[in-house]
Amino acid sequence: MDTHDRPAAAVVGLGYVGLPMAVALAKAGYRVYGLDVDEEKINRLNAGKSTVIGIDDETIRSVQGEFTAGGDYAAVSRAQTIVICVPTPLTAEREPDLTFIRSAVAAMLPHLKRGTLVVLESTTYPGTTDELIRRVVEEARGWRVGEDFHLCYSPERIDPGNRVYRLDNSPKIVGGATPACLEAGVKFYRSIVQQVVPVSSTAAAEAAKLFENTFRNVNIALVNEFALLCERLGISVWEVVRAAATKPFGFLPFWPGPGIGGHCIPVDPIYLNWTAKRYGRPMKLIELADEVNRRMPRHVVERVTELLNREGKPMRGARIALIGIAYKPDVDDVRESPALDILDELAARQADVVCCDPLVPSFRHRGRTFRTVSLTPELLAGLDLAVILTRHASVDVRLIAEHAPLVLDTRNALDGFESGHIARLGEPSLGLPAAQG
Repeated sequence: MDTHDRPAAAVVGLGYVGLPMAVALAKAGYRVYGLDVDEEKINRLNAGKSTVIGIDDETIRSVQGEFTAGGDYAAVSRAQTIVICVPTPLTAEREPDLTFIRSAVAAMLPHLKRGTLVVLESTTYPGTTDELIRRVVEEARGWRVGEDFHLCYSPERIDPGNRVYRLDNSPKIVGGATPACLEAGVKFYRSIVQQVVPVSSTAAAEAAKLFENTFRNVNIALVNEFALLCERLGISVWEVVRAAATKPFGFLPFWPGPGIGGHCIPVDPIYLNWTAKRYGRPMKLIELADEVNRRMPRHVVERVTELLNREGKPMRGARIALIGIAYKPDVDDVRESPALDILDELAARQADVVCCDPLVPSFRHRGRTFRTVSLTPELLAGLDLAVILTRHASVDVRLIAEHAPLVLDTRNALDGFESGHIARLGEPSLGLPAAQG
């Protein structure tokens, strides 16, 4: 197809969501203009270097003829479709921060042409697409949605590190501002995904995304709280959940851990509850789940203290390795990672902490740059305690089991390694009797 005959799309935000979208569009025959505020990222992408896990350099190089990264929003004037994939974090007050959406809309507005389809993919509260895009465009340009331009919301379902479910084979929810908008959105997404799920409105699509991740958040909180009970009961939460999961109906297994992290699970329920409060219906279950999950890093530190005390060692000056800084296995993303809270707690108690993560050579936290170190037998042997926080496939767990003098395993990574020096989250403490009921 000649370059001038190809449909064109602009993707705003080239992170974990936007870059896979840009690649998928380029592979489907679109001319893709990627927009981002990070100049270093733009330069890397245009040099054929990937900036996210799950997309390799070869893939970026394979679409260079169709995909260009830049920072000039004038590119949207050449696109028939604009997909907004910018971050939606929380403010310091733990309220929705839509700064990036507002900035993207303001930047593209002067260059928007009639007939363009605009799609928001960023996770946000119900009503955002209508409030921050439809009203802004209609008021600034005097256009009518569904006639002069089309508008949809389609929540991202990117799961970094997942090798089974990708953008193309994950069902895509699409909600339109009008029936004509929905028709345009469905047609667009059918060019890159296998299944499109239309819903009645942009608000319904926004709510669906929040509910998906609230479901996960609440169930993780349940199993985390259950893990604490199992420690007191003298049983293994891992054994109990595995047994319960044999029920072929009515049960879905979730697993405990040191806390929750990433750009979705800790944040999306807060967006949903913020919306609920606006309508006078705060969701108490969300608030309780948030409290439980945010408490887990401190519980891990309490277990660390207990294990060191068993060895007659104080926390101050104890040599402790945190193994796995990323928030989940096989990704390099440290956003909202519970490892950061655990690092803070241990540092406040004057422990000597080293961080190990083969996927995260360095990370920024509280204005500082931390560099991780490699796991070696010598490093492990010189520790007072190793704490496994993330179960990366590339980490040699046998090395940890054989060389660390004491281990706290918060992910059951050492399942099958039975030893008196391995303690696990959700199991009774080493050498201590279970509490009696």
